[in-house]
Amino acid sequence: MRVAVDFEECLKDSPRFRAALEDVEGDVTELEQKLDKLVKLCIAMIDTGKAFCLANKQFIHGIQDLAQYSSKDALVETSLTKFSDSLQEMINYHTILFDQTQRSIKAQLQTFVKEDIRKFKDAKKQFEKVSEEKENALAKNAQVPRTKQHEVEEATNILTATRKCFRHIALDYVLQINVLQSKRRSEILKSMLSFMYAHLAFFHQGYDLFSELGPYMKDLGAQLERLAVDAVREKKEMEHKHSTIQQKDFASDDPMLEYNVDAASGIVMEGYLFKRASNAFKTWNRKKPDGIRRWFSIQNNQLVYQKKFKDNPTVVVEDLRLCTVKHCEDIERRFCFEVVSPTKSCILQADSEKLRQAWIKAVQASIATAYREKGDSTEVEGKPSPSRGSPETGAEPKEKLLKGESSLQRVQSIPGNAVCCDCGLADPRWASINLGITLCIECSGIHRSLGVHFSKVRSLTLDSWEPELLKLMCELGNEVINRVYEANVEKTGVKKPQPGSQRQEREEYIRAKYVEKRFVERCPAASGGKPRPRSQGPQRHSGSPEGRAEEEEAPPTAKEQMAAALRVRSNDSGFQHSREQLASAVSASTLYEPEAERPEAAASASQDARPDVPGLQLYLASFQKSLPGMAEALAHGADVNWVNAAEGRSTPLIQAVLGGSLVTCEFLLQNGANVNLRDAKGRGPLHHATVLGHTGQVCLFLKRGANQHATDEEGKDPLSVAIEAANADIVTLLRLARMNEEMRESEGLYGQPGQPSSNPTEMQYRKCIQEFISLQLDEA
Repeated sequence: MRVAVDFEECLKDSPRFRAALEDVEGDVTELEQKLDKLVKLCIAMIDTGKAFCLANKQFIHGIQDLAQYSSKDALVETSLTKFSDSLQEMINYHTILFDQTQRSIKAQLQTFVKEDIRKFKDAKKQFEKVSEEKENALAKNAQVPRTKQHEVEEATNILTATRKCFRHIALDYVLQINVLQSKRRSEILKSMLSFMYAHLAFFHQGYDLFSELGPYMKDLGAQLERLAVDAVREKKEMEHKHSTIQQKDFASDDPMLEYNVDAASGIVMEGYLFKRASNAFKTWNRKKPDGIRRWFSIQNNQLVYQKKFKDNPTVVVEDLRLCTVKHCEDIERRFCFEVVSPTKSCILQADSEKLRQAWIKAVQASIATAYREKGDSTEVEGKPSPSRGSPETGAEPKEKLLKGESSLQRVQSIPGNAVCCDCGLADPRWASINLGITLCIECSGIHRSLGVHFSKVRSLTLDSWEPELLKLMCELGNEVINRVYEANVEKTGVKKPQPGSQRQEREEYIRAKYVEKRFVERCPAASGGKPRPRSQGPQRHSGSPEGRAEEEEAPPTAKEQMAAALRVRSNDSGFQHSREQLASAVSASTLYEPEAERPEAAASASQDARPDVPGLQLYLASFQKSLPGMAEALAHGADVNWVNAAEGRSTPLIQAVLGGSLVTCEFLLQNGANVNLRDAKGRGPLHHATVLGHTGQVCLFLKRGANQHATDEEGKDPLSVAIEAANADIVTLLRLARMNEEMRESEGLYGQPGQPSSNPTEMQYRKCIQEFISLQLDEA
């Protein structure tokens, strides 16, 4: 049985139902126009035919007159008489044809248009009216505060009554549509068949055209009889189904309160939800495009929504395995729940508590199912989601998508980054920004479970990337990091996971690699020999010949040897030839000054201290701007906030400032460096960046919550230093930061350092800082 509009979809009032109505209504309108046009043409044809018959009669009278004139010629008279009689009979056949045409085409089709299509239009008006009333009732029910119980009951009663009325009228409308769609076939074909039989009778001699069409018309007549019988049967069945559905209980809030994770269509659950706007005001206003109801569905391991059924879906959650769902009881509106993903959160509102619970259970069940299914990671990594190809992704701005794609291409162009760093799966779409590696979605989930102190995961396509982070990713890469963290993996006999490995196998390997650091080559130990004291002879000026000779013969200091080792390391991508130099540098670092040339306390401290090889390596690599050396030092267990007591309690972050590299500072900050840790003179990284005039570093430290009110031992804060140095850019930045800080405190918006805000002044200030950082990176 062919049904134009499904009764079950009518109860759901789904976008499919609305789309089907739209198609049917457009089709009926077009059908009415075609039938009206056909009836008018039929009338014109009949009028023209009557005029033709009148002219033909006059022509026959002329032939008869000619026959009487030819009475002396019997052959001519007999022939003309027969011709006139035949033509007169043809006129009679024409008259019968026009009468049959008027009955079969004009009268029958006009009756169908005036009666059946008119009933359809009246049902359409009633449906549109009650549909609008239902939408108003739904909106009013959703807007009622939970605290006003009497308004809640009133809104609920109105909604129940309106929904019941809507379903009755909608079912009647669907019945009228299906009956009309079924009846129009028989009416059109019946009238046309009658018209063609009139022509068959008219051309009784059987012209070639009608001889060819004869079998077809007979077959069509037989089909028409069957169609008429089927139409009667279908009408009875639809009336029975209409009556059965009317007897259902309409008191429930929604016909679909259950989910099915194994649905053949791939849709676990679908229905209308209110969506809170994602703008800064977080409104539920129906006049805003983001605040009205949307048709949500869980399908293909994603949560999506659409405004109309014909629209491309907007993806809310790219992968359900990366999200969580929870109740929202801290907002005024009822029946709300929140879906939280690594990149954003979305607050939704159902029409009732039953629906809210059903949606939460559906999302949780989909998350569990997605983890159980095999091959999900390959499918998600290898095939873009509808939102990327969608316009909307609805949802995501085009600029962000373009930026994400350029970030993906730029990072994946680094050697080794075209595959996952841990399992080797091609086309990774995730990254660890503090390690500088690319990951597949399965390994990224394991990295996220390690905690941000080990790995900070970010999407290469869904997240926006600051230029300093992109630069950091391009300075490192999978090959560089794996040469450090997998240096001894073959010696241990541990097998590296493959793209098809189980999650447990991957998790064990990743924890051993990054948490236990089981495959990292051990750091060289310090030399056990007794340190050789420096010469205590008379001092010579460096400008004298003796002084120059002594300088040429004096062995290099520990810092010089370590710097040389790191220079070799940064130039040699294979990290060769530097292990011996590092051990030599550590041994030389135990050299001490004579007792007569330093304070007693410093002498005793130097004798008792042992050199921290990873800390010293990180310290010197930060100055040398060697990110591979810094990564290796951190892998060996270096403290990112290591303090060099021998050099005024300077830290690796301060050394990175002195080295002049913004990316080095970003790397240390991503790995937990304290932006406010100061040296012996009371100067932190922001102080040193201001003294040296490194505008990009100043922006970076302000962005990461550096304390610009801290003063050094001379009582100067960074702003005072910048004013003395007459550095207009840094003075402007510091004053903007101070003004922004004061505004945030006065408005009660002050939060954690670096926390984003919707305040326009805050946003403008952060935009200014990001532009300075981008400019510094471009110049570098």
